[in-house]
Amino acid sequence: MEVTATENSENESLWGGAKKPFEATYGKMMMWFFIVSDALTFSGFLVSYAFSRFKNIDSWPIADEVFNHFPFLHGVEAPMYYVALMTFILIFSSVTMVLAVDAGHHMKQSKVAFYMFLTIIGGAIFVGSQAWEWKNFIKGEYGALETRGGQILQFQNLETGKRVSLEEFAFELPTDRSTHEKSKGLWYSNESTVSEITVSEVKAGFENNEDLVIRTEKLNSFGRKTVLSRENSLAKIESASQVVQGANLVHNEYGNRLFADFFFFITGFHGFHVFSGVVINIIIFFNVLIGTYERRGHYEMVEKVGLYWHFVDLVWVFVFTFFYLV
Repeated sequence: MEVTATENSENESLWGGAKKPFEATYGKMMMWFFIVSDALTFSGFLVSYAFSRFKNIDSWPIADEVFNHFPFLHGVEAPMYYVALMTFILIFSSVTMVLAVDAGHHMKQSKVAFYMFLTIIGGAIFVGSQAWEWKNFIKGEYGALETRGGQILQFQNLETGKRVSLEEFAFELPTDRSTHEKSKGLWYSNESTVSEITVSEVKAGFENNEDLVIRTEKLNSFGRKTVLSRENSLAKIESASQVVQGANLVHNEYGNRLFADFFFFITGFHGFHVFSGVVINIIIFFNVLIGTYERRGHYEMVEKVGLYWHFVDLVWVFVFTFFYLV
């Protein structure tokens, strides 16, 4: 097959020796390679999450019930409000990064520094908000019982239909239960911290409060937790084996434990990316202040970190959709 002179010259200008592919610098190409490989990693995580949720669709926690806190508004249910605010702040930081890159193209040092500073503030607020959200998720709010088969039993007021925390109705019974220490037992293994409330105290309080019923982690046809009758609740509570408060990698008061595993792993992995981006932005911000890029004659480094920041923001849109909206 013959190659015309025009085609040959075009190939030479794009891919010839010592030429920049599509006029992109080496640094930009490497950043794009990293972004593509990282996108495949996040895609694998999210596909695994989607598969696990599909397999356990009838016991998956309801996001509106899990993420319903707002800072300084104790006792006020605000489902998804704070997560939506976090998302807005992160997307807004992407806008300020665009403005910083544009200012760099026009060699305006002061504007680059200003918009980089706003981007850093937005990223820091997001990371701090995610840490606060983790704290509430780990601590829990209402508490629940777990059966021998791993099923979660939550408590609800029969008249109001609202959830009731264990502290509100559990009886305080005398007990000498203490946390097992590895120096005093088999296999030299420590026991996790014992809950301040025992199963016996929860059972005693539940039996003496006729307004309470149990709702299981199983979802009904309307997508809501299944609420048992008073009779069935009294029978179901006998299968409880331990108290669960909050969530960790083993137990989860909100429902299926896989939800907590994926939540910690995927949001933690994304949070690490945001934190890394904030650190890199701080370094570049100080380089902007001391005129490093002015002396180089270009702000390509700002553009490269901008690509990374936009990628982190885009990934959060998918994480937000999978965990909170769907």
